[in-house]
Amino acid sequence: MRRFTGRVAFITGAASGIGRATALAFAKEGARVAITDRAEAALDRLRTEIEAEGGEAIAIRCDVSVPEEVEAAVARTVARFGRLDCAFNNAGVENEAAPVHAIALDAWDRILTINLRGTFLCMKHELAQMLRQGGGVVVNTASGAGIRGVAGGASYAASKHALIGLTKSAALDYAKANIRVNAVLPGNIATPMMDRFTGGDIQKAIDLEPVGRLGKPEEIAEAVLWMCSDLGAFVTGAAISVDGGWSL
Repeated sequence: MRRFTGRVAFITGAASGIGRATALAFAKEGARVAITDRAEAALDRLRTEIEAEGGEAIAIRCDVSVPEEVEAAVARTVARFGRLDCAFNNAGVENEAAPVHAIALDAWDRILTINLRGTFLCMKHELAQMLRQGGGVVVNTASGAGIRGVAGGASYAASKHALIGLTKSAALDYAKANIRVNAVLPGNIATPMMDRFTGGDIQKAIDLEPVGRLGKPEEIAEAVLWMCSDLGAFVTGAAISVDGGWSL
C-alpha cells in the first residue's frame, strides 16, 4: 500500500521507539517525512535508512520545549516540501517514580513542559500551516496513563490527561476546517523509554499487560497511519487505546 504518496508527514521524537517506527512507516507508504528530535546522530541514521529505501526525508534537530526551535522546524519542513499534511506529535519523557509529596518542582515542570507545553507548541504551528493549505491531520501521543491513575507517576499521568483534553478541544476548533486531531494511547511498548522506566526489568511491564507481552512500536505506528489516512476520515477528537488491554 502507498496511502501517503504526495503527502508530507512531520514527526517529533523520531530518533527512537514509536517515533522512529512511525517515520519509517510513513516513508514506506510514500510520504515525504520531516523527522525531528534532540538526538542528531540518531536522526541522521534514520534519514539515511529512509533514503536508502527510496524515501525522502529531512532531519531537523528540535527541542519541543523551545518555541523558536519548534516554529523553525515547521517552517523548514514547509520550505522543503511545500506543505504539511500529517503531524505526529510524539516527543515526550517519562518521570522518575515518586509519590506526589516527593516530586521536586523542577521535575514536575520538566514533564509538563516537554509532554504538554511542547505538544501545544507543535500544534500551534502545525495547525496554522494546515489552515493556510486547507486541511491536514494531527495525531498526539498520549498514553493509557491519560485515562487512568499511575502510582508514582502523577506528573506523567497529569501531562497525558491534559494532552487528551487539548486534543479533544482542538478537534472541535478545527472540525469545519478539514483538519482532524486525534490521540493515540500506547500501553507498555518495547522502547528505550520502557527500558529506562523499568530499570531494565521488562518483565514488570509485561506482567501489567493482559495479553502477556509488550506492544511493538510498529503496532502504534500502524494506528497512527490509519488515523492519518483516508480510512480514518470520520475520526476526530478520538483518544484511541492501543495497549493490549492495560487501561481497562
